[in-house]
Amino acid sequence: MRPATAWTTRHDVLLAAVVYGVSLLGPFFDGNPGTSAPTVSGAALGAVLCACLLLRWRRPLLVLAVTAAGTLTSLVASGHKSPLMLATMVAMFTCALRRPRREAAIAITVVALALAGTSVVFGHRGWMGPESVALLALSATAAAAGFAVRNRQAYVAEVEERARRAEQSREEETRRRVIDERLRIARELHDVLAHHIALIAVQAAVVDEVMEAEPRQARESLGHIRRAAQSSLEEVRATLGLLRQPDAPDEAAVEPAPGLDALPDLIAGFTAAGLIVDQDTFGTPVDLPAAVGLTAYRLVQEALTNASRHASHPRAELALDYLPSALRIHVRNPARSTCPPGGAAAFDPLGLGSGGHGLLGMRERALALGGSFTAHHRDGRFEVRALLPHEGAPA
Repeated sequence: MRPATAWTTRHDVLLAAVVYGVSLLGPFFDGNPGTSAPTVSGAALGAVLCACLLLRWRRPLLVLAVTAAGTLTSLVASGHKSPLMLATMVAMFTCALRRPRREAAIAITVVALALAGTSVVFGHRGWMGPESVALLALSATAAAAGFAVRNRQAYVAEVEERARRAEQSREEETRRRVIDERLRIARELHDVLAHHIALIAVQAAVVDEVMEAEPRQARESLGHIRRAAQSSLEEVRATLGLLRQPDAPDEAAVEPAPGLDALPDLIAGFTAAGLIVDQDTFGTPVDLPAAVGLTAYRLVQEALTNASRHASHPRAELALDYLPSALRIHVRNPARSTCPPGGAAAFDPLGLGSGGHGLLGMRERALALGGSFTAHHRDGRFEVRALLPHEGAPA
């Protein structure tokens, strides 16, 4: 239903006045010698029909019925097509525009046939006479105009709705990308800081124990602490470069991402911190895509970090299995019978036990590549398994 605003009301009044004026002056310009000047009753009937047009948006079918009845009355009285047909055409137009298509088409067809039939009966000129043909043509024109405007409005509404949905989709995609980028940076910072801070904590504990008895070993531990702190600062600085250059390509924003070729240095760092790492490699090594290599490196880094912090004995087993189209990673270490304070993240597969995000970040990394990730206790050991699909080339 069209809202009755001041704008529409004023224009409907103007339209009704124009239609009434045409109905009064039309006979003087008809050119038909049989046409007579409008009578008082005809002028009154025209006023009633034109006044009905003010209700055409609220009651289009009722207005069509009233204007058609008035036009039929005029046809019966004069035998010629009436100037009041213009009011009926306006009602037909409104009905085609506002009512359901099937209902409007049926109503307009019935009215058009009634007008043409009345012209045939009282005008005695047959169905192919100019009066009946003109009435049918005028009815068809009004209906076609109404349906055309209706289609145009529907098309514009659909275009606007598509534009709105497209804008909404763009905003959602932008928000999703921002969230994904924040999560990616958060994972990088977590992996970098967790690894190096764990090494610093272990070496600091060594320094505290041997400071007086073994000053040489204490100095070596302080050197490890210094190098770990320096490496941590460098990797954090490289990661934060992503925020400072959001429009730059990845290779311009950060240093080359570490891959499995950096595993020896990583394992050496853990070995210096007192963690014994037994590494086995199966299958034929291949050159992994950068994203897969970085993910594999971070998974191993986080798993060994958890092992160095929470294992019951300072030992971990690392197995890399190069499959034809995937890399399988398996890390396990002796597990404590109970979860140590602050170490719930190492034993909670979702990383939610005490606010930790280590295993959660590992899972997200693996799933982002279409792989899989599991972490669980088994036979007194804590195991981390990951499968990373890839399309690497032989090394």
